[in-house]
Parts: sequence; C-alpha cells; structure tokens
Amino acid sequence: KVLWTVLVTMLGYASSLPVGEDALCTAEELAKYKIIFIGKWSQTAFPKQYPLYRPPAQWSSLLGVTHSSDYSMWKKNEYASNGVRDFAEKGEAWALMKEIEEAGEKIQSVHGIFSAPAISSGTGQTSTELEVHPRHPLVSFVVRIVPSPDWFVGIDSLNLCEEGHWMDEVSVDLFPYDAGTDSGFTFSSPNFATIPQDTVTEITCSSPSHPANSFYYPKLKILPPIAQVTMVKIKKSQLGLSAPFINLPAKTNEIIDTVS
Repeated sequence: KVLWTVLVTMLGYASSLPVGEDALCTAEELAKYKIIFIGKWSQTAFPKQYPLYRPPAQWSSLLGVTHSSDYSMWKKNEYASNGVRDFAEKGEAWALMKEIEEAGEKIQSVHGIFSAPAISSGTGQTSTELEVHPRHPLVSFVVRIVPSPDWFVGIDSLNLCEEGHWMDEVSVDLFPYDAGTDSGFTFSSPNFATIPQDTVTEITCSSPSHPANSFYYPKLKILPPIAQVTMVKIKKSQLGLSAPFINLPAKTNEIIDTVS
C-alpha cells in the first residue's frame, strides 16, 4: 500500500510538471515555408563609413536550421560556437554545418538545414524554402555582414507553431550582432582576436560606446533595421510547385543624423 501510494503521488507530480515547448505543438505533421531575406543596408540608411569598395557592402549566404529546443545555433549573451565564429568572421560554413549535423545525430534535435544565396550589395533579397515538424518547430539562421570583423544578423529559435497551428506568415526586423570573437570597431577593421572571447551582443546606436564604431549614431534612440526576414507558409496545393518570387515592399529606414 505504501509503495502504491508513493507511485500514485509521483505520477500525479509528474503530470503537473510543465511540458516542453516542443510538446505543445499539435499542428499537422509537416509544414513548408518560403523564407525571404531582405537586405536594407543602404548608404542613405547607414551613412557612417559605408563600404563602397574592397569589398562593397554585401551579405553572405544565409545558413539556417529547423530544430527543437534541445539545439541552439546561437544565443544573445552566450558564447558563440567555433562554427558561428568562423561564419561570422570569414563566411566559412563547414564547421557550423558539422556542429548542426552532430547535434542532429546525437540528440535528434535537428530536422533540416537550409540555405539561400548571397546578396552582392547591401540592399536586395534572397530566398529559399524550409520545412518544420511538430517536434522541430523552431527556426534559426545567420547571415554575415560583409565586410565586418565578426558581425552578423539572424534569428534565434523562432517558433512557427502558435496555439497548435502553423503561422501563415511572420516578419521580423533584424539588427546587427557582434559574435564576440573579434575586437574590430569598423567594417574594414583588420583581424584582432578578442581574448578572452566575449559573448554575442547586439550592436546598437550607442554600444559599443566609441566614436570609431561604424554603427555609432549617438543622436538616435535606436538603429533602424539593417535587414528583414519574412516567412510565408506554402499551401498544400502549392507543394511540388516552385514558390513564386515575393516582392515585398521596402520600408524606409533612413537615418537622420549628422555624421562627421
């Protein structure tokens, strides 16, 4: 009787524990999305030290993953992995892809990897498709800012499943991040490794608080978005067909500031 009472008590306690974020998704088995990345890094919007040549302002290829909460590609205020460091500093994806594959093999936390072509200018768009699963409803990706010491934009663990349904469309404004592995202040800074390594931090108009910082606009309260990403759910009737090119209207993000 004592054992039975203990067992019932334990089962009751276990049933009252909060379930994982992934377990809450009761959407249909799979969903496919068109992901559109839009670069908004123009000389008008970001006039300070805007790179015009060697190389001009541009974006690397987009590398992303659909996954469960057991995996994290990168997180603000945490240390970047070696793979994220290589991607943010040099645009090299091999180490990051290996980390993703190993996570998928060990704890089955990864559903798929996706990528989109680079953009050869600061403005423009690129796109690809991705697939999510109820046990892997999260999306993460990185895009390197070129040129830069170790700066990037991206998303960390965006959940496309909301209240048991896949969202039809979601748009997110993107702002620059510092991977914490290079101490350069400007777009064209030479390699200067950060020792010891720092955590991933968001670059703002006042942080780092140094006049040499390429994103330092002390008269602003917040930087305008340097990029934007939109994910649109592909209807079942469209599966198997090439997704149409979505030309999203550009929103102004001009900086009004006096820059010496």
